[in-house]
Amino acid sequence: MTTASGLRLSVLDTAPVWSDTTPATALNEAVELARAAESAGYVRYWLAEHHNTPSVASVTPAVLAARLAAATTSLRVGSGGVILPNHPPLIVAEQFGTLQALFPGRIDLGIGRAGALDGPTATALRRGADRDFPAHLAELFGYFSPADPRHPRPVQAVTAVGNAPDVWLLGSSPDSARLAGRLGLPYAFAHHFNPAGAAAAAAEYHRAFEPSPVRARPDLILAATVVVAQTDAEAARLALPVAVSMVLLRSGQPPQLLPTDAEAARYPLTPAQRAAVAERLETHVIGGPDRVRAKIAQLVEATGAAEVIATTSTHDFGARVHSYELLAKVAEEL
Repeated sequence: MTTASGLRLSVLDTAPVWSDTTPATALNEAVELARAAESAGYVRYWLAEHHNTPSVASVTPAVLAARLAAATTSLRVGSGGVILPNHPPLIVAEQFGTLQALFPGRIDLGIGRAGALDGPTATALRRGADRDFPAHLAELFGYFSPADPRHPRPVQAVTAVGNAPDVWLLGSSPDSARLAGRLGLPYAFAHHFNPAGAAAAAAEYHRAFEPSPVRARPDLILAATVVVAQTDAEAARLALPVAVSMVLLRSGQPPQLLPTDAEAARYPLTPAQRAAVAERLETHVIGGPDRVRAKIAQLVEATGAAEVIATTSTHDFGARVHSYELLAKVAEEL
């Protein structure tokens, strides 16, 4: 949706998997959530790319995007994002060119450089070097237009020619913001990974931006963890499982399925971990309508974001859908 103030709202989904659910459940919930998001007026629905992470079923954004596009009628769908070093640019161009051909004007290709990968997973993916990212990005763009001097002749991505999706650069640092600006690309900043860095990255993006055929002016999305409920306390309760999971992960524990509400509430956290959970609940956009409205207004003012793409994971799927419905109502008052 686009609010009266011009702010756009969208959905970022990892297809979360809980200790009492399965990846199949998560994937089917993504279809249901996409339909609900379209009904609520959300602009786009992006799918993350994660590997070897038991709590995330969104491993192939292009495949899942095809299913969601077929299940909806006007919602933009795509990746948030494809981690380019994990893939040959030719394959990405072919996949998203195919999607654009099948669903014209509805496909986004969000591209990222980094991913949290352990050594064996990176090896299994035949992951390329991050330092090659700018060259691979240029190669990818070339496949969508044979006239582009970056086109890697004589290779052609047959389905990509004339079927370019809307390409976004994703990142969580001033470096990615600078690259997006210099290329004249729209940029999505991962506030949910790096809340403290949002304002600096946004400023760098606006400073570095050079108009291009893709965008005449900066276009910034802020990706944020959002949980909205009727009260601050209820939102904090719903957000607790993911907060606990993230704190444990950053404490060095291996990735696991997300805990249920009850499991998270009784998990034996250390005092330091409890403090980290409390900080996460405070830092992200979690609360009742008034608190969330104020948080979003502050973020938009600090960054100049044109859009907020919300990632919401709650064990209760109904509460997750309701959070997005409440967020849409909250945003109307911004």
